[in-house]
Amino acid sequence: MDKNMKIDEQIYQNLPEPLKQLTDLFEDRERDIVLLSCLGVLSGCLPKVYGIYGGSKVYSNLYFFIVAPAASGKGAVKYAIGLVKSIHEKIKNDSEQEAKDCKKNKDIDNDDCPGIKYKIIAGNTSSSQIYSSLADSHYGSIILESEADSITGAMTNDWGNFSDVLRKAFHHEKLSITRKKDNLNLEIDNPRLSMVLCGTPDQVKPLIQSKENGLFSRFMYFKFKNYSGWKDVFGYSEDVSKHFESIGNDCIYPLYGKLFQNPSEIEFKFSLEQMEYFNNLMTHISDSVVENNSEDFISNVRRHGLILFRIAMVLTVIRNYSNDNLDLSQDIICNNVDYDIAASLTKNLLRHALQIFSEFNDTLLNQQEDDLLFSLNETFMRKEAIEKAEKFGIPERTMDEKLKQWRKKKVIRKIKHGKYKRVLG
Repeated sequence: MDKNMKIDEQIYQNLPEPLKQLTDLFEDRERDIVLLSCLGVLSGCLPKVYGIYGGSKVYSNLYFFIVAPAASGKGAVKYAIGLVKSIHEKIKNDSEQEAKDCKKNKDIDNDDCPGIKYKIIAGNTSSSQIYSSLADSHYGSIILESEADSITGAMTNDWGNFSDVLRKAFHHEKLSITRKKDNLNLEIDNPRLSMVLCGTPDQVKPLIQSKENGLFSRFMYFKFKNYSGWKDVFGYSEDVSKHFESIGNDCIYPLYGKLFQNPSEIEFKFSLEQMEYFNNLMTHISDSVVENNSEDFISNVRRHGLILFRIAMVLTVIRNYSNDNLDLSQDIICNNVDYDIAASLTKNLLRHALQIFSEFNDTLLNQQEDDLLFSLNETFMRKEAIEKAEKFGIPERTMDEKLKQWRKKKVIRKIKHGKYKRVLG
């Protein structure tokens, strides 16, 4: 898989205006990171918007995991939190005042007063604190951590419970916990959690633990290896984070308020044509994965279908609001441009997930093999591979051996004698 695959330029040209303004401030990998982290944060900012997917009510919440070495630009993830800063402060301040007023009422026991609500919660916390935060959240919580170790450290002594929270929250499954020592007894219906994590390749396995436990397939992954090089530290004349806070104040904050104050929930839907495109796309991907990869990966494909639906939901709501075209008196129909963006982005991210998945099986290609494989057409002849390998300094006999190894690793499949096809394009 191509670990250095960037997000398609066409996606950036067609983004809703608020996201385009922000991503235009960056280049290369930082731009990719900013887009994904913004989508992750914004997925936690659409109260009362839902869709029906697979016969279940789902909300827009997404899990992103950006995987890259140190000094690669992944620190740009921190800017996205500015989009929700004013929402977080409003929710916190209002709930603090509500709790304060409640405690002044002598007829009410202090233990019965509501807790403080937060939109943004820390990742380096215990599972019991996560339960409490989700229970007291205002239409869901957001975790953004620039170092995945923050969560891994918190999970060390309580991995089972923490992992269970993350797995169930992704599908809004009921959470319950009882702990006598903490005087904790909570039941949470429809938990909602959005999450953006960054980490090095070595930080993935300690957090996910196993590709079979279901947590792996709930994340979208974006992985790259290249060192970003020295960056002009004087290239910006002002604090970049202010741009994110400005968009947060002027666009995301009033959007959140408009959705929250709506008397009823609003349904997001695909058009009939989009449903057909979606089913055809996911059928093609599923069939390809079943034919060419471990069946264990099929759960990733199925959840990426839901992920595509959620990305389209976020983009369409943001676009409609920024265009002053968000009518909450009727269903929200997915914008065709946003469907195309979501589909293109999801296909890209699924390839990255397959690359991470392969690392759990120790089937990873080295960098030279990766570059060679993706320098070839999706369908190629042995002769073409031999000619391309020569440019990489690889002898014919060695290339023939690599073709055998690649088939075993299921990154290519043989169509007929001397003809091969790369898996997942």
